[in-house]
Amino acid sequence: MNIEDYRNFCLSKPGVTEEVPFGPETLVFKVMGKMFALTDIESFSSINLKCDPDIAEKLREEYPAVMPGYHMNKKHWNTIMMDGSVADAQIREWINQSYDLVISGLTKKQKEELAGLA
Repeated sequence: MNIEDYRNFCLSKPGVTEEVPFGPETLVFKVMGKMFALTDIESFSSINLKCDPDIAEKLREEYPAVMPGYHMNKKHWNTIMMDGSVADAQIREWINQSYDLVISGLTKKQKEELAGLA
């Protein structure tokens, strides 16, 4: 997966915006104002995704390219090295899970607003 495919996949989801709140080198994807994915624009060597804490630990054990979230809450975020060792389909699945996890924490009003965007 390259950065364009990653970006297009993230933006294809309802309610997603892209921002650079941490400076011009870090691309952040948010749904309804909440982060679910981010990466370094220059190198695209890794991505950070939100993850259920129980699943996060299992993924770190199973995949050498998955580690605790760099500069993030290590309980709730994973960093995935974009070294080609993880299939694109698996990465898309993890992006979906991150997006869904963030949506599950939205207020009822936000969820209704998001449903109107779909």
